[in-house]
Amino acid sequence: MAKEIENLEAVVRTGTGKGAARQARREGYVPGIVYGDGKDPQPINLPYNKLLTRLRRGRFLSTLFNLQVPGQDDVRVICRGVQRDVVKDLPTHVDLMRLHRASRVNLFIHVTFENHEASPGLKRGGTLTIVRPEVELEVMAGDIPDHITVDLTGKNIGDVIHINDVVLPEGAKPTIERNFVIANIAAPSGLRSADNEEA
Repeated sequence: MAKEIENLEAVVRTGTGKGAARQARREGYVPGIVYGDGKDPQPINLPYNKLLTRLRRGRFLSTLFNLQVPGQDDVRVICRGVQRDVVKDLPTHVDLMRLHRASRVNLFIHVTFENHEASPGLKRGGTLTIVRPEVELEVMAGDIPDHITVDLTGKNIGDVIHINDVVLPEGAKPTIERNFVIANIAAPSGLRSADNEEA
């Protein structure tokens, strides 16, 4: 159930300071820095177009990446900041933090729903209303779940599914302490309008 870790490509940036950063931007890169895990900070350049495409997909700050730099071992990183141009809102610098397998990180994990056919509420025409298609969990960097599963067996119209009703992978825990709602089984619209008329 381990999640496929997304690759993030970069090259080593020679030189530091504003001059090197400007040069990188002229060449179609976004300058960045990789730090943490007891090692020296490493200046890097990320391809501008690839970075912009990935930023637009969302969740960039909560995704674990496999950083690939030619001539170096791959390293797991999470983004800790993206500086943007105040006028154009385009990335100008990226801060990445190294993680080792025992690090705990907060990531958004996809929620899947199974056993629809075993839900009496859905069989009667009820609708599965998904409140949270993703849930933020604190997980181990070396064991990231691909998804969490909600079992709809026995769920009736009006039933509400909370985070405490879901079996989470070992070592994972929600970042929010309260027992929040993930989904519910709503009555079919025809049944709701009939109830309203009776009321």
